[in-house]
Amino acid sequence: MIGIDTNILVRYITQDGVETDAANYFLENECSEFNPGFLSLVVLCELVWVLRRAYKYENIDICMILEKIFTTREFSIEHSMIAWRALRLFKNSNADFSDHVIGETNSHYGVSTTMTLDKKAAKTVNFTLLET
Repeated sequence: MIGIDTNILVRYITQDGVETDAANYFLENECSEFNPGFLSLVVLCELVWVLRRAYKYENIDICMILEKIFTTREFSIEHSMIAWRALRLFKNSNADFSDHVIGETNSHYGVSTTMTLDKKAAKTVNFTLLET
């Protein structure tokens, strides 16, 4: 298994930049069901951030991309159940995908709630707003 960094996924998805051909070749020829590319939760969070901020993708499009990534046999997703739960929450809230990854990861490890100053995250199931 080979780890894949965010920039390779961004080039493949957006088809933007001089590195696109190399990213395409690598993902299409080096990653397989038997030798999948490994995607960490950090890479997935960075991917969502870059697609939203730099490329102005809408959340609905980002969700479709993540679903495709999660169901592609050529990828192995770190803590895939956490990633799926975070995606489901992300689809139905205004909080960032990374907030949901944090909340779901903490919940997985037995955390009852995650304290935050982020008002959007505080409206979701795994967070509590720290009153100031």
